[in-house]
Amino acid sequence: MKLRRIIALLLALVMAFSLCACKGGTGGKKGATPLVVGYDPFSEKFSPFFADTAYDQDVASMTQVALLTTDRVGNIIYNGIKGETIAYNGTDYTYTGIADLKVTENDDGTVEYLFKLRDDIKFSDGEPLTADDVIFSMYVLCDPTYDGSSTLYAVPIAGLEEYRSGMDSLFNLIEAAGPDNTDFTYWDEATQKDFFAAYDKANVAMAQEIIDFCVEAGYNTADDSVAAVAANWGYELADDATVEDFAADIVAAYDGSAPAAWATETAGSSFADVMEGFDKYSAGVKTGDSADSITGIEKVDEYTVKVTTTSFDATAIYQFALAVAPMHYYGESDKYDYGKNMFGFTKGDLSHVKSVTTQPMGAGPYKFVKYDNKIVYFEANDGYFKGAPKTANVQFKETATADKTPGVGTGTIDITDPSFSKAAAEEIGTYNSNKEITGDKIVTSLVANLGYGYIGINADTVNVGGKADSDASKNLRKALATVLAVYRDMAVDSYYSEAAEVINYPISTTSWAAPQKSDSDYTVAYSVDADGNPIFTAQMKAEDKYKAASQAALGFLEKAGYVIKDGKAITAPAGAKLEYECIIPADGVGDHPSFAILTAAKEAFAKIGINIIINDPADSNELWDKLDAGSQELWCAAWGATIDPDMYQVYHSSNIVGLPGSSESNHYHIQDANLDKYIMDARTSADQSYRKAIYKSCLDIILDWAVEIPVYQRQNCIIYSAERIKDGTMTPDITTFYNWTNEIENVEMA
Repeated sequence: MKLRRIIALLLALVMAFSLCACKGGTGGKKGATPLVVGYDPFSEKFSPFFADTAYDQDVASMTQVALLTTDRVGNIIYNGIKGETIAYNGTDYTYTGIADLKVTENDDGTVEYLFKLRDDIKFSDGEPLTADDVIFSMYVLCDPTYDGSSTLYAVPIAGLEEYRSGMDSLFNLIEAAGPDNTDFTYWDEATQKDFFAAYDKANVAMAQEIIDFCVEAGYNTADDSVAAVAANWGYELADDATVEDFAADIVAAYDGSAPAAWATETAGSSFADVMEGFDKYSAGVKTGDSADSITGIEKVDEYTVKVTTTSFDATAIYQFALAVAPMHYYGESDKYDYGKNMFGFTKGDLSHVKSVTTQPMGAGPYKFVKYDNKIVYFEANDGYFKGAPKTANVQFKETATADKTPGVGTGTIDITDPSFSKAAAEEIGTYNSNKEITGDKIVTSLVANLGYGYIGINADTVNVGGKADSDASKNLRKALATVLAVYRDMAVDSYYSEAAEVINYPISTTSWAAPQKSDSDYTVAYSVDADGNPIFTAQMKAEDKYKAASQAALGFLEKAGYVIKDGKAITAPAGAKLEYECIIPADGVGDHPSFAILTAAKEAFAKIGINIIINDPADSNELWDKLDAGSQELWCAAWGATIDPDMYQVYHSSNIVGLPGSSESNHYHIQDANLDKYIMDARTSADQSYRKAIYKSCLDIILDWAVEIPVYQRQNCIIYSAERIKDGTMTPDITTFYNWTNEIENVEMA
């Protein structure tokens, strides 16, 4: 089974450390007992700039402070210095941060963001945090060669495009030129030769690591051919294929880009770690006109920074919630002179910033000590501006999923986050005398996950006559969606019990843009027939609903052009079929929340003449590869979300898989001019009520296309020891946007 790197959400730092105003300790004597947190494996990229996984970002976040903070529902705090008191769940909470923000929309369409910093913030080494550190951090994230997960460079900051143009990394330029290049304008022949020697060697090493992994994991034997291993990894090779052939095929599948290929097709290592001299080739090369500075980022004084954007962008404010890292540590002080367009590093050369990736440092509540034997060690930052943390030492300990709940129950760890389900709840209950999920041994906190589960339908492979947007094609997909949707309640309840709920719109219920059941136009997904009449009544029992859904599906199929005889579809119209495949990544054993939906729907469809093939591969890469190729028909998966509900990446037609310049996230292949317009219109306003109305229109279009069946909103679980953590010191009212670590300075061992 392929290991795919988990890319964390950009806003992880904000959500993890938008700290409240409650004071911690004052530097007095603290207990020596460490707080031990059970964690998933780390990649040791503990950088506020370059952390890839959520787990590595959490390590970095322990040492950092963010320029902007959020409250418990994800709203930005504009008055961080004095603080803002906001009620949540009947309780007033005060939120403070390191800066105030004033936003001014000008008549010419430009927008000014004025950040006023506190003047008493110090990094853990005692150096003051100033405007120079903010500017340095922004310039790193906007550098032409920046290759981390932040997308600050996509914000329409004045002068940013001019600053990033005319430069690319040496790696990108040489890779694009190829080994037979004879134009040595920007590098010499020896450099090119050395590059491809290291490049080819690294590609083979990455492919060999996959082979070794497959053998060690038992998917293959040591005697298997390269082709046999490649087949388990989703690639078809000739019987006599070599490791070199395997590597070449993988890179070719990503348009010849090795970094792009190995960011996904990895058994653990990154290409940057394996390729000799990678950092040297990461340096920027000037290939044309390139501005020396970003005109829209200005230093007003020692504690004030102004950022100007050329237009309003609703997502921009969350991009500014970045970690303010110490320039004197991550950069080089002798290379910083704001007046001379020097910003702490040579433009196009982030080698020094990357050199301290494994050793984070900042102004956060804790100081990084070391990473040793799969444990990250922290000690309290007594100079933390909220007050010294009450617990002197914290450990993030790598813990297997199966060991998380037993770890808290038996005392080897104090806090962790097991995957929550009906079975998980029962396991937690075995440790408490009351047999509940919260008791005398373990306390459980449940919050809605920032994301949701769904069943997708590809409009380009499930349609009539090759016309994805026709009424006939929509009716075909609605026939499938109607039957699948009716089994959601049964499946979600059996898998999650109270740990999840069925949703009716393709958006996380954690979002302010999500329709509410109390809304006058709220409807249950796929609950009307082909004539627009309700399929179900309030008095119907489950079995009656199942039968009604099947009858409604026949009506949709007939309007799609199917020939219906004796209650069955017997002939499909041109371009459509009587058989469709649904891929579900359930490890080959049916372990997935939507598996029960598919098995029940398959039986129901068979009665009306449609065969649904349930493909539950042992290797989930079969699904991901088909999604990447755009060849899937139906599939089951889940989306992660961000605080802002922007729909551009997932639903805008410019991002359909396979289009040039596409982010390739529109796996539904939905292409609707009105939807595109609404998505872009929603970006141009700060009026939340206006945006919510626009997004409701977007959701209605998506459901009308019937390319997505929203299934469940699950809950995330945090458990901690009722015996070892002092009562009343854990963060109260944890939410999707406000984790327990947001007030980690208050957590105290019993």
